[in-house]
Amino acid sequence: MKEIKVKDQDLSNAALEGVDAFLQVIIDALRQAVGGEPTAETMGELNADQMTLLCWDTLHQEVTDGGFIQLIHNGYGPFIFKNPFAKAVGKMWHLRELSKRLYEVHTLWLQCREELERDCTDEEFMALFERFPQFDDYDDWFIENEEELTGQIAHYVDENIEKFVVIE
Repeated sequence: MKEIKVKDQDLSNAALEGVDAFLQVIIDALRQAVGGEPTAETMGELNADQMTLLCWDTLHQEVTDGGFIQLIHNGYGPFIFKNPFAKAVGKMWHLRELSKRLYEVHTLWLQCREELERDCTDEEFMALFERFPQFDDYDDWFIENEEELTGQIAHYVDENIEKFVVIE
C-alpha cells in the first residue's frame, strides 16, 4: 500500500471551511497518489477505505452534476457497481440507505447499461433523461440527502483518518 501523506495544517484549515473541504484535501491526496483517476493497476496501491472514498467522490461529482444517467453514460457504471462500493458504504461506513439505493440503481444499470453507455450526441444524451425516468427518484433522493451523506462520510473519515492518510 502506498503511504499517502497530508499536512496537518492543510487538514485543519480545510476542516474550518467545512466537511466538503476536509474531504477534498484527502481526496486530492488520494487522486494524486494514483495519478488522477484510479486504474486497474493503481487501485491495488490503495486500501479498501481509500478506494471507497474515491468511489464516493466520483459518485458525488457525477450525480450532483447530472444524475445517475450521467454517471453511467460517462463510463463510471463499472467503477461504482462492479466494485464492492455499495457493500462498503453499507456495512463498514454504516450508510445503509445509500447502500440500498445503490443496489437498486445497480439493477437499473444492468437493465439499461448498453443504451446508456453508447456514444451519442448532446441532444441524444439529453433525451436519455426522458427515456429513463426510473432514475429520477434516485437522483432526487441523492440530491436531497447529499449534505447529510457528506457529513456522515466526513465523520467516518475523521474517526478513521489512519485508514486514509498519514498526517505530517
